[in-house]
Amino acid sequence: MKKLVMTSVLLLIGLTLFSGCRVRGDFFLDPVYYDNTPPSDPVGVGVQNGDREVLVYWNYNYENDVAGYNVYSSSSYYGRYELIGSTKSNTFMDYGVTNGVTYYYAVTAYDYNGNESDLSHEDIYITPRPEGYNKTIFDADVNPNSSGYDFSSFSVVPFDDQAADFFLESYNGQLYLTVWDDTDIQDMGYTRDLKDIPFAPTSGWDADKTVRVYAGNTYVIWTWDNHFAKIRIKSVSRDRIIFDWAYQTAEGNVDLKPLKKEQDRKVSGIK
Repeated sequence: MKKLVMTSVLLLIGLTLFSGCRVRGDFFLDPVYYDNTPPSDPVGVGVQNGDREVLVYWNYNYENDVAGYNVYSSSSYYGRYELIGSTKSNTFMDYGVTNGVTYYYAVTAYDYNGNESDLSHEDIYITPRPEGYNKTIFDADVNPNSSGYDFSSFSVVPFDDQAADFFLESYNGQLYLTVWDDTDIQDMGYTRDLKDIPFAPTSGWDADKTVRVYAGNTYVIWTWDNHFAKIRIKSVSRDRIIFDWAYQTAEGNVDLKPLKKEQDRKVSGIK
């Protein structure tokens, strides 16, 4: 079960409200109404990874007395969840993360009386990864020393460099992205943003190891050393391309991707 680490803030609020009741001796006289019913658990929780950052989002609760939301993080679903922040919105950006490390998230709702819900039950985790922007490589026939790209070093390399994960070449006046035999590539089609393709595909890799370049398209690459990456073409000219990229440093991890799975599990914690 998820273990919730509660703060003393909500307890203090509850004690303050309790002390607001009028008391004479051992009896309550005309007690002030106190709501001790917590909001429902937030639902629709999801995540989007970035470069040393994770966006957590969820649906707003339906209760009209919800004052805000607490966001928790853990190293595993069954681990100990630590409070990392609070917000009145239904989104939260976690900047305290490390690329290549997997984080689990849960959200609670709290009301104006200090009542806090259980942790959200969805199994939500993500592995942030590095990304880069406005990289340029050239046609291998024009500038072979600047025609390839190595994700592991975040650098432009020659097309025939051992570290090159892909390179640019031309055929009959058209530009193509090409990978070596131990690497796979797939054209994911037109996208508006680098984050529009959140996960690596499980099939559909190009058998010819080469795909035509189109401005606005995103391409996913499965590297020779079992890492996943993606690039989005920003512009295409006669002998070069400019692209943005993201690369998963955790070997075998398809988290270009947010994962979400409903689980009917009871949440335990100190209330």
